[in-house]
Amino acid sequence: MMQLEEGNLEEALSRLRKIAALLRDDQTIDDLTATRAKELDQSICEAIIVALDIEAADLRPVQLFAMWAGRAGYRTPLEVFTVNYDLLLESAFEQFGIPYFDGFIGSLQPRFQSDLLENALESTGELLPSSFVRLWKLHGSVNWVRSESNQIVRLGHPVAEGSPAAIYPSDEKYEESRRVPFVVLQDRFRRALHHPETLAIIAGYSFGDAHLNEMIFDAAFRRPRSEFVVFCYSSIPESLAQKAELAANIQVVTGEEAILGGVRANWGVPELGSSDLWEEGSFSLRDFTNLAGYLARSSTSASEPKSELQVAIQNLVEEAVSVVNLDDDG
Repeated sequence: MMQLEEGNLEEALSRLRKIAALLRDDQTIDDLTATRAKELDQSICEAIIVALDIEAADLRPVQLFAMWAGRAGYRTPLEVFTVNYDLLLESAFEQFGIPYFDGFIGSLQPRFQSDLLENALESTGELLPSSFVRLWKLHGSVNWVRSESNQIVRLGHPVAEGSPAAIYPSDEKYEESRRVPFVVLQDRFRRALHHPETLAIIAGYSFGDAHLNEMIFDAAFRRPRSEFVVFCYSSIPESLAQKAELAANIQVVTGEEAILGGVRANWGVPELGSSDLWEEGSFSLRDFTNLAGYLARSSTSASEPKSELQVAIQNLVEEAVSVVNLDDDG
């Protein structure tokens, strides 16, 4: 399909929706009618839902991350922003009873409540306890759907076949109202980045969304006392490297090199490197599994009485450590 060949998946969906909105009757663009563009849009969304089935997924990385998030205990709430559509984080949070809020209120068909996202982060009048993890899905989810009353509702399962999931904003949604979930969520992301002296940890993001990139880089330059730590699994995207070499508060690390304080160089691996940080001469925290395990271990305390959740944390952490040690032993 030419739409996919010329851009990424979300660009293809956005273009299909623009075509469907612009065309009438038998008009075509790229040999697509409005009806065919809508059919392709729905087919792609259905394929995404099938591909993101988590039944056979390895949940250990998100379990470790969820355990850290549930025990973070910071003065201000922990906010997790993701562009992923899957239900991995929700599954991990619910498995260990970690309270979280994703913008929806209700039990049978929770509806998105924009007013609960729009209160200022600096205000002391937060409507939810700080112990609740804030989970914001910037590009929607496989279990979001637009109801007959034109509202976004969250289902307790992925959207059924034949029903389009609300997994990416289109121009049509922007025309309906500016206060739609995608705009509100991106505004929340922008305000969170601009909160004074914020630590933003960015992992598993390829910097393929120009709009989100602009918000991250703008906050880094405007808030020099905030820190932005980016973990790249492979190479450093060129757009990110250019900004990190100009802004000393953008730290970028990969397995082989890093940009720290605006200086780009290869790692000098210590002779006695910790198994937490180095694997075969490569910086291990570039891998989200290792990063989540490192965070989970940092949130445990031997002096505290162990609850059921803490026992589960300890077991998973010990398993993660044993896996790392086995890898080190060859």
